[in-house]
Amino acid sequence: MTPTRKRRLMLVAGLVAGVGLATTLALRAFQENMLYFYSPTEFVEIDVPAERTLRIGGLVADGSVQRESGSMTVEFLVTDHAYSVPVRYTGVLPDLFREGQGVVARGRLGEGGLFLADNIMAKHDENYMPPEVAQALEAGKMRAIERAAEQAEAARATGNGSAGGYYGGGYQP
Repeated sequence: MTPTRKRRLMLVAGLVAGVGLATTLALRAFQENMLYFYSPTEFVEIDVPAERTLRIGGLVADGSVQRESGSMTVEFLVTDHAYSVPVRYTGVLPDLFREGQGVVARGRLGEGGLFLADNIMAKHDENYMPPEVAQALEAGKMRAIERAAEQAEAARATGNGSAGGYYGGGYQP
């Protein structure tokens, strides 16, 4: 092999290795920065990794907003009508944040099933809702209807007249 060919071969090998390394680093950074979105139903029914940053979205449950006096900490429930997940956030809330409105919270799972949010995003007008939240709410309504039907069937089978209904509890690990 001539010295010129040897240099070209080394140059091509170096370029291939460089492109491979750059691709590996880009894919790794993308994977680390990816935020998964969960509805409250998925949050409760799927094993959510505690160390991973993720997003949860739904509606702020009516009557669930509680503020700690003398601090900027607020706790509330995010619901999709089938399940509710307790969320704690410390900071300034968006102006459009209120009960019954769509919300997406970014954060991680804390102790006792509490979702610790770093960021809260509220919908920006009455006609718009993020597609993930709208789909999660629709799926949650369907799941709530299925659960109510199952409970009614179980109540009929046992002769107990009460069928239960809406699940208002929080996430239980």
